[in-house]
Amino acid sequence: MNDPIKLTIDGVEVEAQPGQTIIEAAGVSGIYIPRLCHYQGLKPHGSCRLCTVTVNGKPMASCTQPAGPGMIVETHTPHLQEFRRQILEMLLVEGNHFCMFCEKSGLCELQAQAYRHGITAPRYPYLFPQRSVDASHPDIWIDHNRCILCARCVRASRDLDGKNVFQFVGRGRHKQVAVNARARLADTTVNLTDRAIGICPVGALLKKRVGYQIPIGQRSYDHQSIGAEIEKSPCSASKK
Repeated sequence: MNDPIKLTIDGVEVEAQPGQTIIEAAGVSGIYIPRLCHYQGLKPHGSCRLCTVTVNGKPMASCTQPAGPGMIVETHTPHLQEFRRQILEMLLVEGNHFCMFCEKSGLCELQAQAYRHGITAPRYPYLFPQRSVDASHPDIWIDHNRCILCARCVRASRDLDGKNVFQFVGRGRHKQVAVNARARLADTTVNLTDRAIGICPVGALLKKRVGYQIPIGQRSYDHQSIGAEIEKSPCSASKK
């Protein structure tokens, strides 16, 4: 029952361990599937849909779909790439993402995914929503303008920190991350050392007094595309 599962991803036969999802099996094999809500160590959420692949011709979220024997998985067809570009462009216009002024620039996964997919400007009109900033906490601040509702902080606070500081409130375009206090981040039990604080893929949840410690131009995505660490792995090289 614990024998490896064999499936085909982008024309390459790979092995997966029982219980592994498609995105995990692909990563071990040196195949990068774009993602935003997915994070190693957190329960799969399947909210961003950036990791959508086709499995035997049907679209599925690779972060939640278990690998199965004989699967034929495609991860980078022209249709999937266009689908991902549309998701990214909608995320960019639905918030207020001013990359040139953001402390997370060069480390931001949304920005890096946009560059990877060739997006320099969204095709859709900007919505410019009115969103708040909570800087009440002495060590941490949250900027709702940049939040993409990936639920990483929600899951990390609940499952890794055991605090349940963050949760979603509202629906549709009014949905946002809220804290388990009447109004302010300062009134919660969140701490600077919480895993939830360093897990945000964008600049929505940041530590104070550490801005620009890594200068622009020396940051991770200033030099290589997001996912390059997977694509350059020994497993990936051995398949070329």
